Amino acid sequence: MQMYIDGAWVDSPTSHAIRSSWSGEIVDTVPVATPEQVQRTLDAAVRGAATMAALTGYERSQILHRAADRIGAELEDLAHTISLEEGKPISESRGEVSRVPDFLRLCAHEGTQARGESLPLDSHTGTRGKIGLTLRIPCGVVVAITPFNYPLLLVMHKVGPALAAGNAVILKPANSTPLTALKFTRILIESGLPENALQCITGSGSTIGPQLCADPRVRKISFTGSTSIGEQITRVAGVKRLSLELGSNCPLIVLRDADMDAVAAATAAGGYINAGQVCISTQRVLVAREAYGDFLDALKPRVEAIKTGNPLAADTRLGPMISEQEAQRVDDWVGEAVRSGARVVTGGQRSGALYAPTIVADVRPEMRISCEELFGPVVAVTPVNDISEAIALANDSRYGLGAGIFTQNIGHAMRFVQEVQSGNVHVNWTALWRADFMPYGGLRGSGIGKEGPRYAVQEMTELKTVIFHSLGA
Repeated sequence: MQMYIDGAWVDSPTSHAIRSSWSGEIVDTVPVATPEQVQRTLDAAVRGAATMAALTGYERSQILHRAADRIGAELEDLAHTISLEEGKPISESRGEVSRVPDFLRLCAHEGTQARGESLPLDSHTGTRGKIGLTLRIPCGVVVAITPFNYPLLLVMHKVGPALAAGNAVILKPANSTPLTALKFTRILIESGLPENALQCITGSGSTIGPQLCADPRVRKISFTGSTSIGEQITRVAGVKRLSLELGSNCPLIVLRDADMDAVAAATAAGGYINAGQVCISTQRVLVAREAYGDFLDALKPRVEAIKTGNPLAADTRLGPMISEQEAQRVDDWVGEAVRSGARVVTGGQRSGALYAPTIVADVRPEMRISCEELFGPVVAVTPVNDISEAIALANDSRYGLGAGIFTQNIGHAMRFVQEVQSGNVHVNWTALWRADFMPYGGLRGSGIGKEGPRYAVQEMTELKTVIFHSLGA
């Protein structure tokens, strides 16, 4: 496939192969953008921003509605592409694509609702004859850098609100999963998006990213990825608006009054969807000692029932990780924990990029599978004495994206909601739940800014204050 820059589909002198992590076969190749092509992209985005700002909210919304209809018609092809390049089961890929049409329609609506307010100037001395108001205006050029794990949905969460708000977007998809983003770009162009309103540039983030992020003409950067890369972006960006959705290490607290079957069912989903490669995946389960054995007994058969294999098979529920290297890393972390005293309840085997769904019990908080971001199909289980210890351990992390608790005690639930330092907290569910319209983002090392169409439109617009002075006053 070609990349889309400066109003045309183009190649570059070198290309990058996209391989299936299941079969190892080449799915397609994409260009590796040169510095000159990155510069062309930035130049074109400035022109595109002027064009987009001249459109009405209604005109932008109609483009997004047409794109939503086209995505619905191409659901199966997009889902197939996601499974080939990312490795998630086809059932999950279909679910990912199916969320997008309604999401784009919601973006279209929110883009038409950006509004300012009248200012009560007459509450201040010396303001007779003056009228004040505020306007919401587009940021201009937005750089959207997206991760591999949701090659369409997380692209939507950046591109949809940015276009709805009247910006031009430079989309830089993950180097391992650019194909879905390129197909989505084609859909938007064919839906009537103006030239240079959206460009999709491919290549390594380590080479393209700094040039894009440092350019002073870029006013907004929206990035989803690791905390370490987010920190690098802040160092090169300069004076820009930033939305950073970064790493995580989501805890789940299970108190003794919880329904263990319900907890096990939620954990079997929250810990293993997309092979655990989700920033809000359940990684740490902190279980009351009185319920510890019952929880493991309830969880083990559910995890062992997760069918692994070819992501294109209809009955597969866990496919390969994004690469064999990542699966090996997860295996190393599990082995390190076992050598330090933890035990594998089930799983713990690797075959190429496929890592079996795994439960590791008796995990101490200082072990790497508990205190760092694992991003794999492993749940680490730790016993706790009471709610106080559970909350302390939940907060003993540099991250703060999501957390959950299972309890029937309203007092414990309220204490959890108030004291746990996470941007998203769930009572009687794991952190792995997200409605696309809701405000979504983390605290501490998990980032800054919020996603969700209404909140992202706010992030991707700026406030202009206007004062009318009556010369006759």
